[in-house]
Amino acid sequence: MEFSEHIKTANVEDVVLKLPFQPPMRGTLCVTGHHLLFSDRAEEREWQLLLLLRNIDAVEKRTTGSSGTIIIKCKDLRILQLDIPGMEECLNIASSIEALSSLESITEMYPFFHRPRELSLNDPWGLSSPEQDYVQTERLWDRWRLSKVNSDFSVCPSYPGAMIVPRTVDDDALVKAARFRQGGRFPVLCYCHHRNSMVIMRCSQPMTGANRKRCREDELLLQAVIDESELGYVIDTRSAQQAQQARMTGGGFESKSFYRPWRRIHRHMERYSLLLQESLIKLVEACGDPSHNMDRWLSKLENSKWLSHVHSALSTAGLVAECVERDGHSVLVHGSDGTDTTLLVTSLAQVILDPASRTFRGFLQLLEREWVQAGHPFQQRCARSAHSHARLRQECPSFVLLLDCMWQIWRQFPLALEFSEALLLRLAQEAYASDYGTFLCNNEQERCTLGVKENTHCLFQFLLRCSEREKYINPLYEPTELAIWPSVQPQSLQLWTGLFLRWTEHAETMAEAREEIWTIIKEHRERTGAEETTHTPPTHRDTFTAVENLMDELTIL
Repeated sequence: MEFSEHIKTANVEDVVLKLPFQPPMRGTLCVTGHHLLFSDRAEEREWQLLLLLRNIDAVEKRTTGSSGTIIIKCKDLRILQLDIPGMEECLNIASSIEALSSLESITEMYPFFHRPRELSLNDPWGLSSPEQDYVQTERLWDRWRLSKVNSDFSVCPSYPGAMIVPRTVDDDALVKAARFRQGGRFPVLCYCHHRNSMVIMRCSQPMTGANRKRCREDELLLQAVIDESELGYVIDTRSAQQAQQARMTGGGFESKSFYRPWRRIHRHMERYSLLLQESLIKLVEACGDPSHNMDRWLSKLENSKWLSHVHSALSTAGLVAECVERDGHSVLVHGSDGTDTTLLVTSLAQVILDPASRTFRGFLQLLEREWVQAGHPFQQRCARSAHSHARLRQECPSFVLLLDCMWQIWRQFPLALEFSEALLLRLAQEAYASDYGTFLCNNEQERCTLGVKENTHCLFQFLLRCSEREKYINPLYEPTELAIWPSVQPQSLQLWTGLFLRWTEHAETMAEAREEIWTIIKEHRERTGAEETTHTPPTHRDTFTAVENLMDELTIL
């Protein structure tokens, strides 16, 4: 079906747009195949709103007499109001928006039509690949190899075509181990620690079932990871009770009898997508509460349990990092499917341990490797956000939870990350509605089938090249080779105001504070300019103290 068949009314004059904390604007509203365009033609200014229809989460319409109102609730948590003259025009516009914002054909989505000047379809797609990761990590070569057993995605549909596995395990054994793991996600390497060569691996749960089935090839695969005298840890992101219950439906866990060098630790993290999605919905509802009653707001915030999920993710990642860095043991991480909490924990653990993952480029490579290539189902998880009235299916804000955890780390270690909060906010928006193809589909197999890499542009490549790149850089960044250990004490975890209060009155205060922070930084650069020319290394400490004071004031606000 052509886009034009969904558009019942293409444009309407004399529409009033109401945005939070801005005066109403009168202008022309246009509906295209992928965007909603509003043009304010006031004499004193010319202003436009270009809203990607994919960003629309819910549409509410009200009609009064001969006119109507449309309330648009976006996946980035913004809320717009359109007052449209003419009841028929109002209903037609609402119907067109609803149809075009819910198209399910991936090849009809805007990334297949977007052509930015900065990029070419002939450019390399992405920042890294398993092949490049292996070639660049020489310390792996003696004990690990690159396997292309999944080159046609027949072994595991949600894995990439190539993976790093123990050198002593052949491809036939990998195929048998895959049959023993849910969804075929057998154990693969995702990180080798630069200090002691201990590794982090990830997979899905073993399919032991009620009869305690075993797979010799799976056992040998894990035995090949560590020496007989060493000890490894399996970090299961389910409680012991949940793992036992999984056996009744064909799942299970690694038996101590068959995986002798490995010790199992259970760390309960919310793995049901519905409950985590409801947590986000309750949090957004609390942040939009117009009552301004502090006790009521704090009660709603606590009832959402969102910060509890942040706590669980950071504490489990800290446990993994502690096993590797302080205890000198390798770790295998899994939950049930291995596509949500598993990726969340392995990603955060790498940020804690690996200085490269804290750079701008390195963090984007981490997301590409641990989320995009590793098979996080973005298309399913980000189909709806917090405002949708549709019945929840497989939606789950796992990626938003990761970004929230990263913000907590950024706030606790303002000098340790090369990127800024602006990058995290941009990624949160792009995951739900994007001009780029990076977050399309659920896995690499689907991207290959639909030609995503040949017909769309890569978000990560754009972010590294775009003219706005500077705003994504942390000017206070000071590299460190040390691990960073985020605190998970209740007083250390804060609501991510930059995201959840982005479109509220609080945002104005935040914007003013950011401007003041940048003024402090620019003044510091001017003061240290002479030092740089004389090769005296400048320090950010004085600047950081001033910025920290401002951040403390924002927390109080």
